[in-house]
Amino acid sequence: MRLYGLKTCDTCRKALKSLNGVEFIDVRVQGVPENVLSAAFENFGKALLNTRSTTWRGLDDETRNRPVLALLTDHPTLMKRPLIEADGQMYLGWTPETRQALGVA
Repeated sequence: MRLYGLKTCDTCRKALKSLNGVEFIDVRVQGVPENVLSAAFENFGKALLNTRSTTWRGLDDETRNRPVLALLTDHPTLMKRPLIEADGQMYLGWTPETRQALGVA
């Protein structure tokens, strides 16, 4: 299982505490592999983009109008977090649905 997020993100920390045997990938430092990003975009579409983030608010309109995958490649911190890859499935956010699917109370 892999968790893509930020080490400073409270939600990512909660997820990491609750999950056992998870590999953490800090998207600010390591980025997100292109194949993972593409698969996540296929699964979640524009929901993958966090338009409430500080990074988003700092972008000009021209940059905001770029394709989602291009934006996330250049600014990985714009990705909604955490993105969890487990047993061939992808989960976005630390929602009750995600926790239930991963068997976490």
